[in-house]
Amino acid sequence: MEKSPLVHEGGRSVTFLKQGVDEKGAYLLVEHRMMQQGAVNGPHWHPVLQETFTVKEGQMRFVIDGEEKFVEAGEQVTIEPKQVHQFWNMSEERLVAIHEVRPPGNHWAMFELLHKLEVEGKVNQKGIPTNPLWVGVAWELMDGYIKGPPLLVQKVVFGGLAKLAKIFGYYR
Repeated sequence: MEKSPLVHEGGRSVTFLKQGVDEKGAYLLVEHRMMQQGAVNGPHWHPVLQETFTVKEGQMRFVIDGEEKFVEAGEQVTIEPKQVHQFWNMSEERLVAIHEVRPPGNHWAMFELLHKLEVEGKVNQKGIPTNPLWVGVAWELMDGYIKGPPLLVQKVVFGGLAKLAKIFGYYR
């Protein structure tokens, strides 16, 4: 299935490479390219998803369950389900990383939604949707939870926003 790369401001891109099933199960492969240094996301975790990042160019910093790890070109790191993680682009030049998600969950739909909202000017400078209903949709698509707020609060608040978004036709 051919999909166009999702090109963000500043040249950052997410490119769909492949989705399928192998001996380990269902997976999604995407390529991230970015020039801008700094945090890529906030601390979060996934109940089911396993993520593996293979750095092709540049360097990434990860904090996984409180442990810091630097990953350089040719190296990879795997984040297991339920591990709280966050990552940064630490590259002097360009970062190119292959991101494998098992099972794929809604990750590609999340990347597409966040790209759509950015192109439409509906996110703040940190890439967070400015409309609370879109926040609910994005939260639901991340297949996980934000570190900090209790799960019940996230399910009620963000899950409720996602339900309202569906009612009002916000969904993708």
